[in-house]
Amino acid sequence: MKKTLGILGLLIVVVAITAMGNPKSFLSPYNLENLTKWTSLFGIISIGVSFVIITGGIDLSIGSVVGLTGCLLAMLVSDWGVPAVLAVPIVLVISLILGLCHGLLIAKLKLQPFIVTLCGLLLYRGISRFMSGDDTQGFGNEHQTLRMLANGKIPIPFTDGFDLPIPAIMLIVLAVVAAIFLNKTIYGRYLLALGRNEQAARYSGINTDVMVILSYVICSMAAGLGGVLFALDLNSVQPASMGEFYELYAIAAAVLGGCSLRGGEGTIFGVLIGTAVIQVLRNSISILGIPSQLNFAIIGSVLLIGVAVDEIVKRMAARRRRTMRVQA
Repeated sequence: MKKTLGILGLLIVVVAITAMGNPKSFLSPYNLENLTKWTSLFGIISIGVSFVIITGGIDLSIGSVVGLTGCLLAMLVSDWGVPAVLAVPIVLVISLILGLCHGLLIAKLKLQPFIVTLCGLLLYRGISRFMSGDDTQGFGNEHQTLRMLANGKIPIPFTDGFDLPIPAIMLIVLAVVAAIFLNKTIYGRYLLALGRNEQAARYSGINTDVMVILSYVICSMAAGLGGVLFALDLNSVQPASMGEFYELYAIAAAVLGGCSLRGGEGTIFGVLIGTAVIQVLRNSISILGIPSQLNFAIIGSVLLIGVAVDEIVKRMAARRRRTMRVQA
C-alpha cells in the first residue's frame, strides 16, 4: 500500500507540473478525454501482464498479440465478411489459445518464459505480416457501430464538455473483476503464493502448473482485447508496427505500480496508477513542447528513478525492522 501511495504521489507531481506548464492544453476536455482513453487501453494490457509477473513470469509477446489480433479483426470483418458479433469473439478465442500455448510450454515443458514469449513476439508479428501481405488493414466507414467500442463516449454532467470514453468503463469493470479475483478468491491467493515460492506452493497442494497456465491465458486475452480496441480506435492496422513496444509499456506500468519481477507481489490499483503515470508522462512531453526524440529517454529515466527510490526505501525499512528486533 505504501508503494502505491508513493506512485500516486509521483502521478500527482507529474500532473501538477504539466498543468502549471500549459494549463490551457493539458486541462482541456479534448486532451483529458484522449488521456483517459489511452490510459484505459494500455491499462487493459497492463492488468493482463500483471498476473504473469505476480507468478514470477514475463510475457514479451503482448505487443505482437495486439498486432495480430487487430490485424485479424480487420481482415475478418472487412475482407472475409464475418459479422462483428462473431469476429470479436473469434479474435478473443484465438488470443486465449495463444496464452494457453504459452502456459503449456512453460508449465509442462519447463521452458523459460522469456524464451517462449520472445519467440511468440517474433512468430505472431511474422504471421500478421504474412497473412496481410504487409498491407495496411482497415475498417472503412461500414463498421461505425463496431468502432463505438473504442471511440464511444458517455457525457458526464457538469464537466464542461468532458465525456467518458467507453474503454474507460471497460477498464473499470476489468480492474474490479481482476482485483476481486486476485484478493478475494482462493485462486488469486494461489497465484501470489506461486510467485513467492513455487516449491512451497507445490508442496502445500497447489497445482502450480494450472496456475501458470491460467496467468498466461489471462495475459493473452487482455492483450487480445487490447488489440481489438487499439485497431478500432485507429481504424487501421499496420501489421509491421501496430503494438510495437506495447509489451514494454505494459510491463513498465505493472512494475512501476508495485508488481515485483521476482513474483508474489502486486495490486491492480497500483498497476492502474503506474499506467496513468506513463501515459501522463507521454502526454506531458507533447504538451510542454519537449522534443519527441526524448520520449523514451524521459520515461525510462522516471521509471528508473521511481524503482530505485522504492528499492532504497524498502531496504531502509528492512534495516530499521532488523535494528528494532535486535534492540528488543
